[in-house]
Amino acid sequence: MELQLHNSKEMITASDAVFGSAYKESLVHQLVTAYLAGARSGTKAQKNRSAVSGGGAKPWNQKGGGRARAGTIRSPLWRNGGVTFAAQPRDHSQKLNKKMYRAGIRSIFSELLRQDRLKIVDDITVDAPQTKQIVAKLKDLGVSKTLIVTETGDEKLYLSARNLHHVEVTDVVGVSPVNLISYESVVITVGAIRAIEEWLS
Repeated sequence: MELQLHNSKEMITASDAVFGSAYKESLVHQLVTAYLAGARSGTKAQKNRSAVSGGGAKPWNQKGGGRARAGTIRSPLWRNGGVTFAAQPRDHSQKLNKKMYRAGIRSIFSELLRQDRLKIVDDITVDAPQTKQIVAKLKDLGVSKTLIVTETGDEKLYLSARNLHHVEVTDVVGVSPVNLISYESVVITVGAIRAIEEWLS
């Protein structure tokens, strides 16, 4: 398929498999859910009766004292005891096949193109790490809240955009389903297009 560069009459050839896929909403939802779940730390932890220090000795005799039986002072029923159903560190990640992940990313790219939210440019660079330079370039492109995808990491471009809360700069390796759908538009270079085709084809 032929794709037109943004604000230009120049055309480039792109893969139908990557940019002409049908939109699969359920797959994209599963993709985003799994990605966000994998980002959870899962480090919440509380101490159960075995993790609380102390309580090794039986507080009083089993029989003859007139009191209820007690084996440890760290019982959840006691003050300073352990938590009954203590939360433990856990892994929130969900199983997602590589084939499904790639199909979901292809679906997102294809839908961005159909909605005219994918802006293809030959290249996007700045002379120095200055916010005003990237603001001027985005104004020329007619975009504001946007994700900029380059083939490889550009430190000057990243430093120029990091003060803009509505702009994110990433390379092809950093592309995720969440950042693709979180912005109004995606500005992508031709080099990044080629790298994504190689990744997803």
